[in-house]
Amino acid sequence: MTRRLFPLGLGVSATIAGAFLLLPLVAIFTRVPLGRLVDQLGRSVVTDAIVVSVETTLIAQALILLFGTPAAYLLATRRFPGRSLAVTLVELPLVLPPAVAGIGLLAAFGRVGLLGPTLSFLGWQVPFTQAAVVMAVAFVASPLYVRQAITAFEAVDPVLVDASRTLGAGEARTFARIVLPLAKAGLAAGAALAFARGLGEFGATIMFAGSLQGRTQTLPLAIYAEFDSNFDTALAIGGLLVVVSAVLLVSLKLRFRWKRSGSTSRFLAAPSTSS
Repeated sequence: MTRRLFPLGLGVSATIAGAFLLLPLVAIFTRVPLGRLVDQLGRSVVTDAIVVSVETTLIAQALILLFGTPAAYLLATRRFPGRSLAVTLVELPLVLPPAVAGIGLLAAFGRVGLLGPTLSFLGWQVPFTQAAVVMAVAFVASPLYVRQAITAFEAVDPVLVDASRTLGAGEARTFARIVLPLAKAGLAAGAALAFARGLGEFGATIMFAGSLQGRTQTLPLAIYAEFDSNFDTALAIGGLLVVVSAVLLVSLKLRFRWKRSGSTSRFLAAPSTSS
C-alpha cells in the first residue's frame, strides 16, 4: 500500500506545483482575446516603454560584461584574504529587497547622497534620468552574471592555462585565447539571466529613476502605471515580457543541449588509439 501511495503523492504534489506556476501565465493570454492584446502593444505608452527598456538594459548589459567579466575572473582565479567576503558582497544584491536597492542607490547618488554634492559640482544629476535606470538595472542584474561567470571560470581546466603560460603566452593572451573560449557557454548563460533580470527590474528603478513615460518608464513600470487605467494594456505588456523570458530560457536550454550533443558526437567520432 505504501509503495503505491508514495508515487501517487509525488504525482499529486507535482501536478499542484505545476498548475500553480503555470496558471498565472496562461491567464495573461486567456483573459483577453489575443488579437486585442496585440493591438494594445501599439499604444504609445507601450512603444515608449519598449524603447526605454531596450536602451537601458542593453547599456547596463554592456557595463555588466565590461566590468563583471574581469571581476569574476579575479575572484575565480585568485586566493586572497577577504575573498569570501568579496564574493558575498557580490551576491548580496540577489537577496536584497528591490526597495532597499533603490533607496541605497538614492542614498549614494542622490542630490543629498554620499556622492550627490560631488556629482552636482560636476553638473551631473543622476536620479530620475535614464542613467539612473541603467544603474538600477546593473545593480540588481550584475550579481547573476558575476556569480555564473565565477563558476564558469573555475570550471576551466587549470592544466590548459598552465600549458599556455609554459608555451610563452602572457596572462592576457591566455585569458583571451584559452579561458574565454572555454568559459563562453557559462558566460552566455549568465549574460542571458542578467538580461532577463534587468528587463524585469521594477522596485529599484521606480525609487531611483521614477516612472516618466518616454524617459525612465520601463516595461514593468508601464504595467504598474496602466494597472488601474487600462488593464488590457497591462496584460499585453505582461504577455510580451513572458514571451521574451520564455525565448531566452528556451534558447539557453537549446544551446546547452546542442553543446552537449556536439561534445558527445566529437567524442564518438574520435579515432581509436588502441591497437
